[in-house]
Amino acid sequence: MLQALTVRDFVIVDTLALDFTSGFSVMTGETGAGKSILIDALQLALGGRGDAAMVREGAKRADITAEFSLNGPAAAWLSLNDIDNEEGTVLLRRTIDAASGRSRCFVNGVSVTAVQLRALGALLVDIHGQHAHQLLMKAGEQRMLLDRHAGIAQEVTELGTRFREWRQLEQKISEARENAERLQEERDRLEWQVRELERVQPQAGEWEQVNQDYDRLSHAASLLEGVGGTVDELSETDRPIVSRLGSMVQTMTGLAGIDKKLEPVVDLMETARIQLQEAVYTLRDYLAHTDLDPAQLQAVGQRMDVLHAIARQFRIPPETLPEELEKRRSRLAQFEQDNNLDALEEQALQAESAYRTLAEQVSRKRRQAGRALGEAVTAIMQELHMTGGRFEVGIHEGEPNAYGTDGIEFLVSGHAGATLRPLSKVASGGELARISLALSVIASDATETPTLVFDEVDSGVGGGVAEVVGRLLKRLGNDHQVLCVTHLPQVASQAEQHFQVSKQAVADIAHPVSRITHLSEEGRVTEIARMLGGTELTETALDHAREMLGQPVFRLT
Repeated sequence: MLQALTVRDFVIVDTLALDFTSGFSVMTGETGAGKSILIDALQLALGGRGDAAMVREGAKRADITAEFSLNGPAAAWLSLNDIDNEEGTVLLRRTIDAASGRSRCFVNGVSVTAVQLRALGALLVDIHGQHAHQLLMKAGEQRMLLDRHAGIAQEVTELGTRFREWRQLEQKISEARENAERLQEERDRLEWQVRELERVQPQAGEWEQVNQDYDRLSHAASLLEGVGGTVDELSETDRPIVSRLGSMVQTMTGLAGIDKKLEPVVDLMETARIQLQEAVYTLRDYLAHTDLDPAQLQAVGQRMDVLHAIARQFRIPPETLPEELEKRRSRLAQFEQDNNLDALEEQALQAESAYRTLAEQVSRKRRQAGRALGEAVTAIMQELHMTGGRFEVGIHEGEPNAYGTDGIEFLVSGHAGATLRPLSKVASGGELARISLALSVIASDATETPTLVFDEVDSGVGGGVAEVVGRLLKRLGNDHQVLCVTHLPQVASQAEQHFQVSKQAVADIAHPVSRITHLSEEGRVTEIARMLGGTELTETALDHAREMLGQPVFRLT
């Protein structure tokens, strides 16, 4: 639940710090005092949209912090996002810079995106705005409310995925039929390219190898001549180098017997002689296995010409021919798969079947939840002085879409004997406000979100109905933390915690600012009396306020 809210320099609020308890709390005050601004500040801390206009005039930055006790889903979200939650609480903070309008978001001191903040905020607070009844006029909002009540958000998301897959296949089929001639030309082009490249059969690394072979074969005569001359000089002439070096080694060996300092030189010369002899063996072996082969040279040259010609034809480097062949084979295979009408039609049938199967399951759950929602709202309507009124969720088969095959419409009759009509056709603003409140209470009663905020959702009701509204919200506070901005004394009197919002002039601040006070029992009497009687606080109004709060009233006789 929400434990504390701290606001600095937000709209007409300079600074405030509030502590909250569980149960039902209300905020009251004169029109324009800033009651709903506090809800706006909370929404901003939960990831709502923000801009520089929200910064109080003359301030550099707005800063809002909301502290919550952790529930299971929020703790799981923190763990998934690697954010520490050892304290058992979660701190949401949002700042907005006045100069740039730049917004920054933090969770437990860790910088996060606004999207992440909204995702976490949705697990902590559910806000019902003062215009909720207007949103309920829209079919999409009615469907979402029913789906939340049915607990089928995951199935509806999967339904959207299956619908898009089915429609994408249908689109491919349509394109394949409309562009059959162009597609055939594309297929023919790819097939010709693959045939041409397969005719050459380029191999990985082949271009580099044939270039090396051609250089070697084209210089074979020069290689043989040079190697043969070297062998002759080393070992075949009248005075071969190897023999002469051997004689020198013998001479130096004798001299080293006289002067030991020459022994290292002898070792070096002997090593050189051995290495030269090894070189002679290696060169002779090279000569034995190397021949002038004009036929092989011609074959290698022809292969180079073939590879170069096909590469020039496709305007690609010769060394990339094997890779290009594989690319075109893959493209042709994918092209065949994407434009094979028989295969596409079979895939489309399977995708449609999967979609409709899930759509039927979703529809069954909607109808079951719709009956339960209708009964629950109808029951609350009786409490809200709409005696004999009914509420039903009309579900009829419609065109397939991302949300299923159901057309959903909320139907209402305001009193006994009245015909059920679409909620959007309800003429009375009071009736619409009461039905909207009933839906909000029922939907909230089923939610796991720990904190529920109602921002003047009681607008349009009064008298005895207002007292019922207060009791409904107090009952809801048994299982949730409920915060309500209200102008009705009948609602405010039911609260367990009461805050008064006022606008005051403050020294050194050019414009009036909002102030908020946690009312004592006597302060509640005064505020309820003000809400009942207007500007003058008469003893009668004060007594009436005490009666509403369940306090004793003493009258002089």
